[in-house]
Amino acid sequence: MSNPYEVLLYYKYARLDDPEAFAADHRLLCQRLGLRGRIVVATEGLNGTVSGTKVNCAKYREALDRDPIMAGIDWKIDPEEGHVFPKLSIKVRNEVVTLELGEDDFNPVNLTATHLKPSEWREAMKEDDVVLLDARNDYEWEIGRFEGAILPHVPSFKDLPKWIRDHRCELEGKKILTYCTGGIRCEKFSGFLLNEGFDNVFQLEGGIVSYGKDEEVKGEGYEGECYVFDERLSVSVNQTDGAKVVSKCRSCGIPSIRYRNCAWMP
Repeated sequence: MSNPYEVLLYYKYARLDDPEAFAADHRLLCQRLGLRGRIVVATEGLNGTVSGTKVNCAKYREALDRDPIMAGIDWKIDPEEGHVFPKLSIKVRNEVVTLELGEDDFNPVNLTATHLKPSEWREAMKEDDVVLLDARNDYEWEIGRFEGAILPHVPSFKDLPKWIRDHRCELEGKKILTYCTGGIRCEKFSGFLLNEGFDNVFQLEGGIVSYGKDEEVKGEGYEGECYVFDERLSVSVNQTDGAKVVSKCRSCGIPSIRYRNCAWMP
C-alpha cells in the first residue's frame, strides 16, 4: 500500500524579532495546507513536527525554504498512511526547547558543538576515552539508545543541566558524543557543555532519526526503537541486525517496545 502522507521533523535556530507575528502567519500557512502537528516558535527560532499529504508537505517545505530566515532546514521525512496528529498546535514560547538557563541562556547560532555526520559518528563511537551521552528524557531512552551510552535519569530536558553538574566526574577528560531525536536539543545542550568547561564535545548531526535513515550506517549501534512525539510513539532505527528489544513491560516484565500515551487514553 502506498503512503500518501508524510511526517516532517525539523527545526531552525534563527533570530525572530516578532515571534507572535511569525506564529500567526505560520498558522495560516499550515491551515491552508491542512497540516496537523506541534510547532513551537520563539525569538531563537522554530521547532516543529507536522503531518499532511505528500503534496501539501512539499508545498510547506518550499514555503519555508523560500523564506530567507528559514532557508537551509534539514528536513527529516517519513512516509505515512495518514495523519499522526489529532490537530494543529502552534505555540509561542521563550525557547524552542526548554532548558531554562536563565541569564546564562544563549542561541546555538552563536555557540554549539561540532556536528558529526552519521558515518563519522559510527567511527567516533569506537574510539577510546569516548562517552556517549543521551540528551533525551528518561522515558524516551527507555525504549531505545546507543549501546553503552550514559543515560541520565531526567524526566525533562530542563533537568539535564543539574544532572551534568552532579555527575561531572563521569565526563571530565572524555570526548563527549551527545545525541537526541532530531538534533535540536543537542544544538543547545552541546553549547551548554562547552560553557561548562567541557572542550571536547561533539553532536550527532540530524539526531537518531537521520542516523537511522543514512544509507551507509543504517542505524548501526543503536538498540531498540526511537521515541517520537506523535501518535506513532516510536520508530525503527537499526536496519543492520534486526529490532533488538531493550525495554520491558512495567506490568509483567516481559520484553516490549509498546508505549501507551496515557494522557490520550479513553
